[in-house]
Amino acid sequence: MTKAFKVSAIAFLFSLVAAQAMALPAAMELAGKTSQPIGHYTFCKKYSEECQPNGEDKGPMILTQENWKTIVNVNYNANVDYLPLTDMEIYGVEELWTYPQSAADCEDYVLIKRKMLIEAGISPSNLLITVVVQPSGQGHAVLTLRTDRGDFVLDNMRNKILLWSETEYRYLKRQSSTDAGKWIKLQDGRADAVGSVK
Repeated sequence: MTKAFKVSAIAFLFSLVAAQAMALPAAMELAGKTSQPIGHYTFCKKYSEECQPNGEDKGPMILTQENWKTIVNVNYNANVDYLPLTDMEIYGVEELWTYPQSAADCEDYVLIKRKMLIEAGISPSNLLITVVVQPSGQGHAVLTLRTDRGDFVLDNMRNKILLWSETEYRYLKRQSSTDAGKWIKLQDGRADAVGSVK
């Protein structure tokens, strides 16, 4: 892919995303406190600095063409840099949330994207680990990006970044925007969320 084509593709995607955000429900509906996934609890024991209060929530980030380009690049690069494998295949255990080395399970993709975007200057309060259920009933993790144009989803299952309401997932819970160690239940609104996630 040439640099000019990549830049024009990003510009086109940004304008398309802006139009979509105006036409669909933009932000997820929050429904109160809920339990922290066990995998995240264990991750927080090892990386306590990653699970601290974020300070005052200044609201969703203002999406610009410049920061959108960074987000698109981080999502794409993480998706292609790590081989998708299960925790059992990588570590020999059912559930282990950690930063990936060469292979990653869904939550590992989320963790590395979140880390990279924080390093790029995006507030942790707008980068929220989110637990969803796939149409198959299997649990999955994605990264929710809170913006003034809506809540977008960075997913290792696709390179395209979508509004949460455009995905096929049922949304269960996500990190609190004010405290990375706390979790908030989500009210999907499109369908009753089913299934359970560790």
